[in-house]
Amino acid sequence: MKKIVLFIGICLLSGLGTTNLFAQQDQNAGIIKSSLAGLEYEVKAGFNIGGTAPLPLPAEIRNIKSYNPSLSIGIEGNVTKWFGLDRKWGGRIAARLENKGMTTDARVKNYGMEIIGDGGERVKGNWTGDVKTKVKNSYITVPVLIVYRFNNRLRGNIGVFASYMTEGDFSGHVYDGYLREGDPTGNKVIFADGKTAPYDFSKDLSRFAWGPEAGIEWRAFKHLNVCGDLTWGMNDVFKKDFDTITFSMFPIYLNIGFAYLF
Repeated sequence: MKKIVLFIGICLLSGLGTTNLFAQQDQNAGIIKSSLAGLEYEVKAGFNIGGTAPLPLPAEIRNIKSYNPSLSIGIEGNVTKWFGLDRKWGGRIAARLENKGMTTDARVKNYGMEIIGDGGERVKGNWTGDVKTKVKNSYITVPVLIVYRFNNRLRGNIGVFASYMTEGDFSGHVYDGYLREGDPTGNKVIFADGKTAPYDFSKDLSRFAWGPEAGIEWRAFKHLNVCGDLTWGMNDVFKKDFDTITFSMFPIYLNIGFAYLF
């Protein structure tokens, strides 16, 4: 009986080993076939560092007291198609899930603001004093890029991206200053001695973003690349009818990370 059980066990293990071997062979064959066709697959992960900011810095913002890039992660899968016999040039399309965020503390003067009162009422006007802002937006991003291979280790890319915001947060609070209701000559509401007032412009954020993207990759190992990608949003992060903040703000972020090349 023991010999029969042992025989069955050996047969099962042999069968599993053969199945895994065939699966691995099929996977390797698929990768080789794609490589011969000039196709390359990559999975990337990294951190976004940057900010949502006006350019140039407007007169209303007198001083940036502090800046924290916060934890913003991007995960991407892409496909590159290489052209020509030397395969110097290629085209790439990607899909990326990412967060873009920051926290800032600034000193401002006559800054457009709409604060939320203790009873939930909203008071709009011009703020002079300190303002703390938190931005944390989540996007689905599709870049379309041209890729150039400088040598076996270094290559660069440039193109455009389009993003759809799945979740957005643009909020904060004001303190140590005063609000002129309506306009710079309106009724003065003072916030001092630790008194603060919150604001929230999250519902006024635009769902779409687009702009140029450029990056560089260095092959550290056979299947591992070190990457840097810069995205520069060209449209205002707020909707067109939003007029509380009187200047446009643009998402500008650098993603630094690693990629696994299949």
